[in-house]
Amino acid sequence: MIVESPAKAKTIEKFLGKDYKVMSSFGHIRDLKKKDFSIDTATFVPTYEIPADKKRVVEELRKAAEKAETVWLASDEDREGEAISWHLFEVLGLEGKDTKRIVFHEITPTAINAAILAPRNIDINLVNAQQARRVLDRIVGFKLSPVLWKKVKPSLSAGRVQSVAVRLIVEREREIQAFQSEASYRVVALFAVPDENGNTTELKAELNTRFKEKAQAEAFLAQCKDALFTIADVQTKPLKKSPAAPFTTSTLQQEAARKLGFSVSQTMTIAQRLYESGQITYMRTDSTNLSTLCLGASKKVIIENMGEQYHKARNFKTKAKGAQEAHEAIRPTYMDRPTIEGTAAERRLYDLIWKRTLASQMADALVDKTTATISMNGTDYLFTATGEVITFDGFLRVYRESLDEDTAPDNQDNHLLPPMHKGQPLQYTEISATERYTQHPLRYNEASLVHKLEELGIGRPSTYAPTISTIQNRDYVVKEDKPGQKRTINVLKLKAGKITDKMSSETFGSEKARLVPTDVGMVVSDFLTEYFPQVLDYNFTASIEKEFDEIAEGNKPWDEMIAAFYQDFNPLIERTMTGKQEHKVGERILGTDPKSGRQVSVKIGRFGPVAQIGTAAEEEKPRFAQLQKGQSIDSITLEEALALFDLPRTLGEWEGTPVMANVGRFGPYIQIGKEYASLPATLDPMHVTLEEAIELIEQKRQYEQKRQIKTFEENPDLEILNGRYGPYIAMGGKNYKIPTGVDPAKLDLAACMEIIEKAAEKPARPIRRRKSE
Repeated sequence: MIVESPAKAKTIEKFLGKDYKVMSSFGHIRDLKKKDFSIDTATFVPTYEIPADKKRVVEELRKAAEKAETVWLASDEDREGEAISWHLFEVLGLEGKDTKRIVFHEITPTAINAAILAPRNIDINLVNAQQARRVLDRIVGFKLSPVLWKKVKPSLSAGRVQSVAVRLIVEREREIQAFQSEASYRVVALFAVPDENGNTTELKAELNTRFKEKAQAEAFLAQCKDALFTIADVQTKPLKKSPAAPFTTSTLQQEAARKLGFSVSQTMTIAQRLYESGQITYMRTDSTNLSTLCLGASKKVIIENMGEQYHKARNFKTKAKGAQEAHEAIRPTYMDRPTIEGTAAERRLYDLIWKRTLASQMADALVDKTTATISMNGTDYLFTATGEVITFDGFLRVYRESLDEDTAPDNQDNHLLPPMHKGQPLQYTEISATERYTQHPLRYNEASLVHKLEELGIGRPSTYAPTISTIQNRDYVVKEDKPGQKRTINVLKLKAGKITDKMSSETFGSEKARLVPTDVGMVVSDFLTEYFPQVLDYNFTASIEKEFDEIAEGNKPWDEMIAAFYQDFNPLIERTMTGKQEHKVGERILGTDPKSGRQVSVKIGRFGPVAQIGTAAEEEKPRFAQLQKGQSIDSITLEEALALFDLPRTLGEWEGTPVMANVGRFGPYIQIGKEYASLPATLDPMHVTLEEAIELIEQKRQYEQKRQIKTFEENPDLEILNGRYGPYIAMGGKNYKIPTGVDPAKLDLAACMEIIEKAAEKPARPIRRRKSE
């Protein structure tokens, strides 16, 4: 039996026993050619190759297949899994063998044995759908990337899904930049509500109107001084809250980010381990279906632990655009196991999945929501107070779904209002009018970006994690915290018949782990949107996914789909490559340098955003300066750009050598002779002092002394160093692990060379590729 990962193979072998030999292909055993990728534009038949690191794996599988009576291809049941089985069938020459394809949602003895009893043929339609995705994405990447190298900067890349994801983030950033905050006065009153015993309870209510001007708020508070307040209406309505559906890939990624703080890629890595160890069902799915077995097991757990009133059987329909219902939702393989053995992260994610699955089969929560309306005599103004109380917790006993900050309600009144009746007079204790500002849209975090991509029908469950990782690795997007800013607000308060006018302060705009586009990301996105609007169009990207679905269902030939795309796409490439732009892509002219009279501009340079004095057309060469962290080519001013050319700054002398502050390819740094020390984020090269620079150099020297364990005069290129994961040998730009139990300080040159030679003799391990469907 052949599967795609060693962990999966180990779990299956444990269940099947000695009659089956279970081996791993370590993912795909062949892929589209990487170097000199080309495709026959008449037939669109791709050229495949076996990577060097897979040739030994292929040979081992081929030998085992020749000896086996039956070869079971048991890769995952999605399109990529089907393609893996097809490649194995082709490469291993299984044509004449007794070869059977089996699939299962979960790695349990029951599921595996059921699959063995019901084998099928390889579904060539699923293979073609995956092949179409790989070929189309390779065409887009290999054709667009050289355009970016020529027009923007070398070493850039583009992709069908990743470029659209960057566009979403860039457009949100532009929304924020264009946002104009508006102030208004929010009025909140505190009323004293007496009970039958003469005791009073505080009631908080908000006015149904906000005032644009301070004078309006002051005038309203003046009216309130002698006004009579009365309960105009009290309404209590019973409400039901229903549980969320079991997890799909995208909802698991979103909820793990909100509740556990996991990144999307971290969630998928942990979920993969849980699946391969037989703890959960297959983790790449957009279905919310649950098996009959799971429904029965969930019912039993709920009734035994909480009572029959807590159970309610439910079937969910997937709402995501373009979803496929072939798989089951992500759920525990055994519902009677609320906890598992494993790492802390594995236990936390499993707990989340178990609770979500169980809650989906539980009764609604019952809530009484009360709304009290308070009138003010002589005016149409109304104050409103709301509160709610849970009368039956239902599924909330187990699980409560989290919301993104930008979709969560502003005011959640989960409290009970005091007893009141219509016509009851009230006395205010305090009424305040506080200046409030409208907030700009929140930047995407990983969870909200996944939600948006799914909403638009862009990509598939397994594409989100690699897409979000890729756009960060390519430096198109960075994940960062935005510190809040302080601002002054006005607070008017009516108390005991007197109005006070005070200034207060608030922090606004604080964001954590948000995705922010870099200058390179913004320039690339703008360029692709202008010259390749079809590829960057959200509807087009979603429609491509629908075409893949049609191919998977056997309703569309995959080569015709690729041919139609190529015929429209290739002319755009050729026209853009040969076209001329008046300015370099992304260049922004700021003005003129008053000292030299030369043009000052900002653009994307070889190592990132730079300011430039002069042009390439002038006899005198242009001067360049790197933009500092926090500066952007979209917003930098002429004065800020000119200040960059004051670098390098001479801070003074130390040990008879000038101390300099400058900005380089990898950021700001201090230099003294041939020694360098990076500047931390708290210091910048324009304002760092000599004393601060000396302290950094001394810290760097102390670190280097501790890091270096031993050197050798006979071979100055060889060092024994302390690293993050322990001591190691460094020589010729390569690192070599020192065996456990060996004292690095006692190693001589001969012993070091022996360790290096033994390391060179070890065969390279095959690298398991991540799924990218």
